[in-house]
Amino acid sequence: MMDATKFAEIIPGGGGVGNFYDKVFYQKLGDGTNTSVESMQTSTGGGSVAMSVGNSSVGSSDSQIGILNHNGLRHTAAIASNSVGHSVFRAGRVTHALNSDALAQALMDPGFPTEGLNNYDEWTLDLRRLSMGEPFAQGAFGKLYRGSYNGEDVAIKLLEKPENDTERAQLMEQQFAQEVMMLANLRHPNVVRFIGACRKQMVWCIVTEYAKGGSVRQFLMRRQNRSVPLKIAVRQALDVARGMAYVHGLGFIHRDLKSDNLLIFGDKSIKIADFGVARIEIQTEGMTPETGTYRWMAPEMIQHRPYNQKVDVYSFGIVLWELVTGLLPFQNMTAVQAAFAVVNKGARPIVPAECPPALGEIMTRCWDANPDVRPPFADIVEMLDGIQSELSNSVRRARFRCCMAQPMTLD
Repeated sequence: MMDATKFAEIIPGGGGVGNFYDKVFYQKLGDGTNTSVESMQTSTGGGSVAMSVGNSSVGSSDSQIGILNHNGLRHTAAIASNSVGHSVFRAGRVTHALNSDALAQALMDPGFPTEGLNNYDEWTLDLRRLSMGEPFAQGAFGKLYRGSYNGEDVAIKLLEKPENDTERAQLMEQQFAQEVMMLANLRHPNVVRFIGACRKQMVWCIVTEYAKGGSVRQFLMRRQNRSVPLKIAVRQALDVARGMAYVHGLGFIHRDLKSDNLLIFGDKSIKIADFGVARIEIQTEGMTPETGTYRWMAPEMIQHRPYNQKVDVYSFGIVLWELVTGLLPFQNMTAVQAAFAVVNKGARPIVPAECPPALGEIMTRCWDANPDVRPPFADIVEMLDGIQSELSNSVRRARFRCCMAQPMTLD
């Protein structure tokens, strides 16, 4: 287990600093509709993005967070006057040709030297091994591309340094450093695998493995609000719970656990992504509220009260309900209305009558208003393991009854 105290020096004393994605709504290129299902409607910054494919939501989370100061990455001395700026993100402009994509050019141009990652040298990308593909989503300060690295399919996130905004550029670099640190220290089958990162004068780059199946929210939307077979729902929930048990075991808090940030891979496994708003649980005094997304957000975060890892457990309860029902939480409310109802009326999603009681109990315990009542993820894994075993036994018993009712004959 990693010693979280090694990161103590990168936690700032204050909070309330705006995040670097200003009003970020990531959009699938060529679509014209926002692909992020959810975004905070009251704040001025945003979270990092989860990298997925297809009709990709990229897991944005408009929020305000306390940025981790990390001395492992050098600060860029000045903002270049020839920033790619609005040449990439002009409203209404969508381009797929990389030869006209200024952001990708800024990364791949050998005339701009690659800056290493101090303390993370082994994760510094060798751009000679990186092949840029088509962009599939973009936002106010970044784009997502499909590509390959050493022959492996990857997702490439490029972040543009803001032009003539030193403060925002510094926040972006700090947030970039935070995400690199988090991803570099997370190695688990149910956490998205980090491949590398690099910095250039005008652009930051983060590369992860590529999720061919998109996000869980996209998966549910494709099913058009039809519930997922229970066996699949429990298996997916177990993947998330195991990954989060690992994350919490390292002392981290995700703070934006939701179906947009859960990616489906080729082997049908679920991996947790988007650690741009994650924090290390050493102290809570400096943690900033309104991080994450309202429909999945614990009431103590909405109310700006101190919180701990149990905010992720609350979010998991909502995700479990999504998996069982196939529905968007509080779908008849706006995000702000949902937040108000959760805090002031104790509103929670309605557990369907056909839901197995054991699953309903996990949901209701996870989203209890009292964080102390919420079980740790290690206990959730154990409970879901029991439910999965019971489902398997039920299927075997049903098959046995069918065979007895229709016994085999010589025919």
